[in-house]
Formats: sequence, C-alpha cells, structure tokens
Amino acid sequence: MFIQTESTPNPATLKFLPGQDVLGQGAMEFRSQDDAANAPLAQALLSIDGVEAVMYGADFVSVTKNGTDWPHLKPVVLGAIMEHFASGAPLLIEGAAPEQSGGEFYDPADAETVSTIKELIETRVRPAVAGDGGDIVFKGFRDGVVYLAMKGACSGCPSSTATLRNGIENLLKHFLPQVKAVEPA
Repeated sequence: MFIQTESTPNPATLKFLPGQDVLGQGAMEFRSQDDAANAPLAQALLSIDGVEAVMYGADFVSVTKNGTDWPHLKPVVLGAIMEHFASGAPLLIEGAAPEQSGGEFYDPADAETVSTIKELIETRVRPAVAGDGGDIVFKGFRDGVVYLAMKGACSGCPSSTATLRNGIENLLKHFLPQVKAVEPA
C-alpha cells in the first residue's frame, strides 16, 4: 500500500491519501480519545505523541500536530494509517456516524436563504476546502451574518480568516445580497 501525503495551507496539518475511500462522504473530526471512541484509526493516531487532531474526509485523513516536527512524526503517522488499512479493520465501529450539522440557528423566515447558503457551501466551497484537508460546516444565519465552522486543516489555519472573509463572503454576497458578512462560529 502506498499512501501519498500533501501539505495544506496550515503548516501544522498534513493530508494523508491512502488511495481509497476513507469516509466516502462528509467529514468527521476527532480532537480527543473520547471523540474517537468509535473510530479505531483516529484512536491510534491520537495516541501518537505530538498528534493533536484527526479528520476523516471523503478520501483522506488529515492529521494536525502540536509542536513536534513533521520529519519525526510523519513516519509514525504513515505507519499507523498503513497498518489500519492493511488490516481490513473498520474505520468506524458500529454506531458511529458522520457528524450531522445539528445545532444550527436561524429565523424560520430565512429558511429559503439558508437553503441557498447551504447549497452554495456544499457545491462550491466544501470541495475546495476538502482539497486542502479540511471541512466547513454551516452553523447559523442571523441579521445578515453567516456563521461557519472550519474543521480539519482549516481549523486554526493562518489563512482561514482570509478564506472566510474574502472567498466565501464574496461568493455568498454575489448570490445573496442579504448576506452582509461571514464569521467563524
């Protein structure tokens, strides 16, 4: 098995591509052993000294470190990912499911606007963000402000604020004049 790696805009995160589906669709982020209780690969990766967070994407695993140098950490992470996929073990234990976009807030009168925002994020933004090893989730819409959560490589990325403000905000304003701003949730 050959696993490719790609850098991301976030220097603390690397994207690992095992050459096969990981989650298939959606994304799941794990920041602690408790978060990863039903995810054996994420548990193994989070047990490596220096690994701070793991995210499963459609066809990748992104790993965020907390200070350790990549030249020391990368071989250990590659080994854990390779061992997991070679073993044929499930990615998720029964009962685990991709995160849902629950906890959303918006005025029911804005339902049509929110539907359009979600469609634009799903079709135009999410694929680009996934290409950088991350994910983006709609959290809310209030008084013309769209609230989004960045995950994976995008969480804590130095350029994530610029992505939100310049890229996503401009896109949403173009299609929806009622959008005034985009803020992190």
